[in-house]
Amino acid sequence: MKPVRLMSGFLTVGFWTLASRVLGFVREILITAYIGPGPVMDAFVAAFRLPNMFRRFFAEGAFNAAFVPMFSKKLESGDDPEGFANNAFNVLGMAVLVLVGLGMVAMPALVWITAKGFQGDARFDLTVGFGYIVFPYILFMSLAALFSGVLNSSNRFAAAAAAPVLLNIFACSAMIAGAALGGQVIDWLIWTIPVAGVAQLGLVWVATERAGIRIRPALPRWTPEMSKLVKIAVPAALASGVMQINLVVGQLVASGTEKAVSWLFVADRLYQLPLGVVGIAIGVVLLPDLSRRLRAGDDTGARDAYSRAGEFALLLTIPSAVAFLVIPFPLVSVLYERGATTSDDAAAIAIAVAIYGVGLPAFVLQKLLQPLYFAREDTRSPFRFAVFSMIVNAGLAVGLHPILGWIAPAVAASLSGWAMVALLMWGARPMGDVARFDDRFKQRVWRITVAAVVMGVGLAGLSALGAEMLVTSGLRYLALALLIVLGAIIYFATGQMIGAFHFSEFKQALRRGR
Repeated sequence: MKPVRLMSGFLTVGFWTLASRVLGFVREILITAYIGPGPVMDAFVAAFRLPNMFRRFFAEGAFNAAFVPMFSKKLESGDDPEGFANNAFNVLGMAVLVLVGLGMVAMPALVWITAKGFQGDARFDLTVGFGYIVFPYILFMSLAALFSGVLNSSNRFAAAAAAPVLLNIFACSAMIAGAALGGQVIDWLIWTIPVAGVAQLGLVWVATERAGIRIRPALPRWTPEMSKLVKIAVPAALASGVMQINLVVGQLVASGTEKAVSWLFVADRLYQLPLGVVGIAIGVVLLPDLSRRLRAGDDTGARDAYSRAGEFALLLTIPSAVAFLVIPFPLVSVLYERGATTSDDAAAIAIAVAIYGVGLPAFVLQKLLQPLYFAREDTRSPFRFAVFSMIVNAGLAVGLHPILGWIAPAVAASLSGWAMVALLMWGARPMGDVARFDDRFKQRVWRITVAAVVMGVGLAGLSALGAEMLVTSGLRYLALALLIVLGAIIYFATGQMIGAFHFSEFKQALRRGR
């Protein structure tokens, strides 16, 4: 895949992920307005996190790390990729069906393990009830992950990237309909999740058929290839899902404080916008490209792809992190403070957003570094690093809780994220130049940082000047939009001026993507 085609893939995935995250904002805005931080929202967050956690393991973890490199190689060599995908589909389907069955039986235990602080109040029973409804979502999402892997390996990124948009469209529509019809909004929301899962699976299944690859349900066959796939996938699932495990640990620690689970959830969703747009785009596009290049012995091309992905990552991540540190309260207040969400809730969420902002570059860099291992079918090293990172996270979350209270999990997540990055970089040293950024990256990264700092100074000044507008009903939306636009202008103008990036590169990539 040429650099321009690689960037085109990033932009395609990034566009659809941005659309999904923007609609996700709308979803969270509706949740906070109609339901608001409190027992019901705490229960919803804890229940939805159960299938979401397993989705990250099976979808963004195991299948990006294990299935994509193996399928890409078979597609490249013409070694019956369709047969391999069919058998993987059936093995995965059987495994997840068993998981869903066990999860439904053990739902009270799962809730106790992940939100022990709920025990003894209404939140526990609510979470168990919600869990029974949403847990089957993992089946549809795991199977959709396989179809997405097939499409991504075939350089068809749009349908797989667009599928998550359906969940947010369905959820937003359901909540608006529930409120308009006078029903319980939470009931409309909770029942919509599995329905959206079916729709997402249908979308990528049809797209795979149109790509000329026919996958059909059948009895699974255990072959040496499936054994290899599972051996790679199991450690990869934990390595890629470490952030979700850290969130669950944080939820467990915070569950003793009412509303804290809701506050951390909203803050997490806010920083998921740049993380999703950049991190997922990198993981989806870079991994199959690296796999093909390494198979062909193209180390120079692999290093170029890795370095360009690093530029793309930091181009958007560093200014986003700076914005979260400089203007967290205006962002949270304007986006979420309405209906059932108060100014006190907004202030608490803003603190968490700023702390997560410190860790945002680390979370994205993990998405960049892990494909170096996964493309070599090495999932054991990231697995070991993930275990260490989880120990750091749990130790900090529990240890800092008596001092910092409910915010300790956010601090722990950010610090453990950087620990994971350090370990991944250290472990990649024996890979040689392929795992080292090239001179162009080294020349640009500090310029990107300077442009982001200049933007941060500008945002601080502009937010101070517009402080009154940012809290004035009716004007605050325009004020925040203007603040973001002016910040972007400052950043991109400064970056262009000092050579952090060149607009001509973006234009070339966009033309190639048409």
